[in-house]
Amino acid sequence: MAFTKKTVKDVDVDGKRVLMRVDFNVPLADGVVTDDTRIKAAIPTIQYLVDHGAKVVLMSHLGRPKGDGVEPELSLKPAAEKLAELTGLDVTFVPDTYGQEAADAVAAMEPGQVVVLENVRFDKREKKNDPEIADRLAALGDIFVLDAFGTAHRAQGSVVGPAAKLPAVAGFLLEKEVDTLTNIFEAPERPFVAIVGGSKVSSKIGVLDHLLDSVDTLIIGGGMAYTFFLAKGYTVGTSLQEPDWVDRAREMMEKAEKNGVKLLLPVDNVVADHFGPDAVGVVVKSNAIPDDMMGMDIGPETAQLYADAIAGAKTVFWNGPMGVFEFDQFSDGTKAVAEAVAANEDCTSIIGGGDSVAAVNKFDLADKMSWISTGGGASMELVEGKALPGVEALLDA
Repeated sequence: MAFTKKTVKDVDVDGKRVLMRVDFNVPLADGVVTDDTRIKAAIPTIQYLVDHGAKVVLMSHLGRPKGDGVEPELSLKPAAEKLAELTGLDVTFVPDTYGQEAADAVAAMEPGQVVVLENVRFDKREKKNDPEIADRLAALGDIFVLDAFGTAHRAQGSVVGPAAKLPAVAGFLLEKEVDTLTNIFEAPERPFVAIVGGSKVSSKIGVLDHLLDSVDTLIIGGGMAYTFFLAKGYTVGTSLQEPDWVDRAREMMEKAEKNGVKLLLPVDNVVADHFGPDAVGVVVKSNAIPDDMMGMDIGPETAQLYADAIAGAKTVFWNGPMGVFEFDQFSDGTKAVAEAVAANEDCTSIIGGGDSVAAVNKFDLADKMSWISTGGGASMELVEGKALPGVEALLDA
């Protein structure tokens, strides 16, 4: 299924003010961008617009401001500076979003110039998709471009608001994200192996359900594995667990069997007596977790089992770590999975946003993956088969 919405290539942008929602929600330390992945991801669309004579007005959120005014440590100025540094383009940062200063800066633009507005979330009305916010933003453009895949699942002022007032099209990143994440389900090369980790079954149940309709093998890791252990009748000590979701976990296991999907659960685990950077891990079998211990990572036997399954795959989708990988002593399982995916050069590997991306970067394997999604929540909703409000609001192709 090809992308069904219009893109920047379907509209004439020459001399036009193009209001573009990007995802520059980047990590900062002391006013410096520490990971520019998301900025780099937006550059092809920005460069295309500049090359075609547009006046490019960029807007984004960053972090979680309170929404009642400027918070200097969450300013988009460092992101604007990083964009200028990466592209050599004429980039101007404007410390205003909805007011006269922003309007004046846009009015003074020449074709080929780029303006970055201040954090859209400094006004709490942004998250509520307030009509006045949408009007003020729409007044700054002739055309609206959505290229912020990471927020496309949120019906917020800067994501869907301008689409009601202006011709609205997709940027290249949004198009590629949606295409990539929908196509792996429609016609995956087989064997198709999905790896799902993370802490909770409850937050991934829709994803697991959808994956069981299309994968050949489903690998489970992370905290959610312990709820599956409960469904198998094991005790899990003080591990993260969701007793209310045991029945659903059991249903997933039954569905896997019915669909002929191989469902792999950890056979051994690294456990510790408390959660902390100084905790010491011990390896135990999955059916022998001591009552006073908690699972922190998959064990070495499981890591090998998972690596073997990944080695034979032609398509791999991975979302969620295998353990508490932020503590180095519990990062081996996640690292083993990342290395197995990287080592399989015959497969299309799709990393579905969030912590998996952080893990791939931590182990310096990003350049070995076919596609790394820039959106955690958005990629999960697409994988569940849900429509994204930001994409729905765009013009049909």
